[in-house]
Amino acid sequence: MRRLAIEHQLGFKEKTNADILSLFILRNTGSQEFFINKAIGWALRDYSKYNKVWVKDFISNHCDELSTLSIREGSKYL
Repeated sequence: MRRLAIEHQLGFKEKTNADILSLFILRNTGSQEFFINKAIGWALRDYSKYNKVWVKDFISNHCDELSTLSIREGSKYL
């Protein structure tokens, strides 16, 4: 359920609600579950195709909270 909440906007492109994305990601930071951390990275990577600045700033501001996997996946297209 948590993974679905993070991933539900995949493919929304420029219609992605960044506030909701941020909320769901931050509620799940610190998770030790591989697929939660992977989903965070997928969501950030997908949104980076349409708003690189927001994703770069988000990762910079929350790098201490995000897993290495989430950062690596989310930064892939930056």
